[in-house]
Amino acid sequence: MITEDKKKLIELENKKIADNIHHTKHRIVVFSGKGGVGKTTVSVNLAFGLQIQGYKTGILDADITGPDVPKMTGIHGEVHTSENKIIPQKSHGVKVISMANLLPPDQAVVWRGPLRSKMINQFLGDVEWGNLDFLIADLPPGTGDESLTIAQSMKPEMAIIVTTPQEVSLIDSARAISMAKKMNIPKITLIENMSGLICPKCGHRIELFGIGGGKKQAKEMNIAFLGAIPINLEVRKLADEGKPIVIENKEADISVMFFHIVKEIENMFHENYNSL
Repeated sequence: MITEDKKKLIELENKKIADNIHHTKHRIVVFSGKGGVGKTTVSVNLAFGLQIQGYKTGILDADITGPDVPKMTGIHGEVHTSENKIIPQKSHGVKVISMANLLPPDQAVVWRGPLRSKMINQFLGDVEWGNLDFLIADLPPGTGDESLTIAQSMKPEMAIIVTTPQEVSLIDSARAISMAKKMNIPKITLIENMSGLICPKCGHRIELFGIGGGKKQAKEMNIAFLGAIPINLEVRKLADEGKPIVIENKEADISVMFFHIVKEIENMFHENYNSL
């Protein structure tokens, strides 16, 4: 049972968050029903793809226990504060905040759900995001506390669920889609990642995880399908070096698809996209 004092604290916290991200035009959450589907790779490259198109963009790493976002964006070093605000780090102009950069290297975060949710609220309410066109929250896999916290506090306009064509992944992404619907997120979309590999030697396309499962699921569950992203061996190497592929190789097949998805996101919002 929630006491009146607790309700007042929640209301004050939500107001603080709303005031802090008031100048963010669009809020997007990226999540998946299971791990290992390339969700963070999608989050990072979409954020940088939007930045390349001229939008002011930020990434909120809501996977409190994982260091993937800092690794893939190449940010490191200490996070600073100014006038009681946390200053996000920047990579190629994209603002990034992650728990991994608030801890000593290799230190694990062993927190229960409520503490992780409290940290997410702090990222929303205490980080100096400034004027953004897009704030992308990279959520942890599954449908746990963090996803609920983001839905209640961030009030996202769009959810992007990432899956692979593999049946076992589609089972979990169906749960993620259902969760997004229950959270009343207005725009719910699906991306099929790891969708085919072009052999670098012979040029033959190899369907490692099957084909078309994401598009079929999106149709069956009546949500928008943003596109199918191919496997690209260069992505793994560049991610390890902290270099998003849409920055390093705009002509790669995977980059072309990311820019296509950026255009789809633009079209779904149907409004004037002049930067703030």
